[in-house]
Amino acid sequence: MLAVKRRVHYELEHHYIDTNGVRLHVVQCGPAHGPLVVLLHGFPEFWYAWHRQLHALAAAGYRVWAPDQRGYNLSDKPHQVADYRIDTLARDVLGLLDAAGEQQAFVVGHDWGAAVTWHLAAHYPTRVRKAAMLNVPHPSVMNRTLLRSAEQLRKSWYIFFFQLPLLPEWLVRRRNWAFGRQALVGTSRRGTFSTADLAEYVTAWQQPRAMRSMINWYRAAVRAPRQLATGRVTVPVHIIWGVKDAFLKREMAEKSLMLCEQAQLTYLPASHWVQHEEADAVNGLLLRFFEA
Repeated sequence: MLAVKRRVHYELEHHYIDTNGVRLHVVQCGPAHGPLVVLLHGFPEFWYAWHRQLHALAAAGYRVWAPDQRGYNLSDKPHQVADYRIDTLARDVLGLLDAAGEQQAFVVGHDWGAAVTWHLAAHYPTRVRKAAMLNVPHPSVMNRTLLRSAEQLRKSWYIFFFQLPLLPEWLVRRRNWAFGRQALVGTSRRGTFSTADLAEYVTAWQQPRAMRSMINWYRAAVRAPRQLATGRVTVPVHIIWGVKDAFLKREMAEKSLMLCEQAQLTYLPASHWVQHEEADAVNGLLLRFFEA
């Protein structure tokens, strides 16, 4: 039934959804009654992180929702650091499922979106049909590695820099957002982010209070580290990992498998920005994972 719909082209729809006390901007695509897929972006992206996945998943018959998570782009931006704790972020997604009228969804996350996906899969397994995590390990593996690996500490320097007040926001804005643009271009395969792509990101970063809210995700995680505690994951998991990640050690992906009851791992010849660089491969992996 899903294969019959592969040739249909669906337009991107922009909606605003009230959930968990905030209003999120959500880009939707695909047949109205298709199985729901929720795509969760990370830092410093927004829904556009998935622009190479939205049409492919929709053409396969899925109803795809890609929100700007709270604090990003056109979504609400609460003022307090505590408003960005991981369980609050996860409850935003649960509210999206409720708004869609769905008990369960396929959830896919990259970077911080993957951290939210891990939390959902571990703490709200009845709401997650299957979960795919791109280039972020199980939270327990991440925490242990930060404590034991000087190399990972060096790679994660920005987490600690973001704890400073005001200075990170000021630095990121300098020279037409050079820090943010370099975070994308300097750590990705050449040509991954075009001039037009970067213009989309700068527009999102320029939204009022956006950058401070985005950085508050990191501040909330460090100020309340116990919130990130996550146990074994029972829902089916697929970890997709670009092996040239400049921010995270690849061996954390394999260690994450040990904390999942049903999990598979696929390495791809990509950087941290795996869904951009290897879009066709990622799309194929997701579709096979969903349909298995």
